[in-house]
Amino acid sequence: MKLLFMGAALAVALNGVSLAQTPPPASAFGRQPSVYDAAISPNGQTIAILGGTPEVRTLSFAKIDQPDLPLLGLGDVEPEDVIWAGNDHAIVRIAKWDQVGSKASYRFERNLTVDTKAHVVTQLLQGDMASQALVRQRVFQITEGPAPQAMMIGVRVSSGPEGSNNTHLKRKGEERIFVPALIRVDPLTGKGALVELGDFDTAGWDVDLSGEVRVREDVDELTHKYALYGRAKGGSQWTPILPSQDLSARASFRGYSAPDDAVYLLHDEGGVAQMTRRRLSDGEVRPVGAPVRGSVALVWDRAKATAVGLVPGGQGGATEWLDPDLGAAAATLSKVFKGLNADPVSWSVDRSRLLVRVSGGATPPQWYLFDRTKKEISPLGESYPELKGVTFGLTKVLNYKARDGLDMLAYLTLPPGAKDVGAHLPLVVLPRGAPGGQDADDFDWLTQYIATRGYAVLRPQFRGAAGFGSAFEKAGHGEWGGKVQTDLLDAIAAAAATGEIDPARVCIVGRSFGGYEALAGAALHPEAYRCAVSIGGLVDIGQLNNQAVHGYGADSVGLGAWLRAIGEASLAQVKATSPVDQAANIRAPILLMHGEHDTVAPPAQSKAMAEALKASGRPAEYIVLPGADHYLMQSATRTQMLETLGAFLAKNLPVTP
Repeated sequence: MKLLFMGAALAVALNGVSLAQTPPPASAFGRQPSVYDAAISPNGQTIAILGGTPEVRTLSFAKIDQPDLPLLGLGDVEPEDVIWAGNDHAIVRIAKWDQVGSKASYRFERNLTVDTKAHVVTQLLQGDMASQALVRQRVFQITEGPAPQAMMIGVRVSSGPEGSNNTHLKRKGEERIFVPALIRVDPLTGKGALVELGDFDTAGWDVDLSGEVRVREDVDELTHKYALYGRAKGGSQWTPILPSQDLSARASFRGYSAPDDAVYLLHDEGGVAQMTRRRLSDGEVRPVGAPVRGSVALVWDRAKATAVGLVPGGQGGATEWLDPDLGAAAATLSKVFKGLNADPVSWSVDRSRLLVRVSGGATPPQWYLFDRTKKEISPLGESYPELKGVTFGLTKVLNYKARDGLDMLAYLTLPPGAKDVGAHLPLVVLPRGAPGGQDADDFDWLTQYIATRGYAVLRPQFRGAAGFGSAFEKAGHGEWGGKVQTDLLDAIAAAAATGEIDPARVCIVGRSFGGYEALAGAALHPEAYRCAVSIGGLVDIGQLNNQAVHGYGADSVGLGAWLRAIGEASLAQVKATSPVDQAANIRAPILLMHGEHDTVAPPAQSKAMAEALKASGRPAEYIVLPGADHYLMQSATRTQMLETLGAFLAKNLPVTP
């Protein structure tokens, strides 16, 4: 592998230099990344790269200073991640769609063990018939030692509901066939051995590096109360850590630290977050890192099973490294890639070699190997190679107050060369796709696709967003069609105050939950938007509640979490804020796109909206994306979505008025 000396010029070379350019085709943005994930072996000698062409996913292995590049074709699958089990085998998690019965299709995640010659060794849990029913299978820990094992959560068939049949009271297990099972899996054979069997309340476990269970999470099936238990090394009994808490307390548990035999707990008081570490043996609690406003996430070292860094949420900021070697490496990288996000994503056990993902708001992700001993780096690949050399618009942060005084933040991305175009650009509002999610000040393929077409793009971090503290998150509960909508309007006003956008020329585009906000905006505030686009969006909250009851169970934890997010609204409130019930108020042109195999927001949602608009005399464009899921993980359908979106915007919100 050819190595390049690091230098300041490298950071400059990451950005395009031409201001006059033809917008890249939709396929350059819609393709699945050429490099999706990468991991370096514990000894630092081999790099596993998950990626491939837009049509075919591959797993390749690059050996340090060797020219060969063994490659395994994975076919038309959806990539998830790649990890190492020792130095000679990687485990790649992929997803495939399979039809179950005559109509239903499901997305199944599965794990393949692959040797460094790119040969498939086995599939984990392939012979476990009960666990084959799971749509999601994930390896959450690799044990240490000469024969590393993969720790996974599977299921076993339950022995039936708890308690006596002679009762009218609700019993645990009445609506469930399986109970969780902690399984130790041999990566070389795929066979698993039961470590611990859960019950109807078990929500998960955590283990040390030998695979011994140290933490258990419970969620009472009937009351939905959360409890966290610990079992110290050398102990045999479970000790309560967080006994009988509201389900929201589950967010405070952030993982188990094997070297410390302790759990990480996040405390949030008055919008200030403090990470702590509580020792299992005696309950001693110590702060970890400095307190931050908003929230904080952990950077995890899988090989040592402990946290090595703290990443602030909200408006972001520098990672606080707990590991001095990684901190020193990150400091060097920040100087080389000045102004960009240079994030170590994988490293050798001795910290001598690191894989680094480099990106920015106007810089598509690129991947590098950093050899600290030689003080050299080597490029591994680009996530979007067809965008190399393209100039993108810059992103700025807008801080503003909502009309009720709540502090807000939004990202405003301008088209390339916007300073030459002048002010009063047409604006596309892009609400995020999850009520509790958070956008990042990083490269976003959808944002930059729209911006390269000549539009300013606004991503408001409306109330309910994660990363800004629990109070901000709770402020969004039940406000889907209320204050969240006015947060979007306030963001448009803040952008207009810069003089760079025209508030009279605004379209709103959203995916998933953002699709709901787009259609709700067009229905509840028709004067604000020239057009609206929903991609896999939600339109009928009442119908979605019924689907949640059917999918989760009437008394399930999943349904309880869903109801907390939307707020326990009355039927009148549901109808007043459901776009399908307010379709007659819509005046703007509407585009509805939905994946054929969307199991998160069923296509029936968009179909119902199209029918409601047609009945109101305002027919919409309604397009079903063939073979697509909720996340549009196929390059062809994602590209089709972008091309359709671009044509719709050009027609209904032309850049030149």
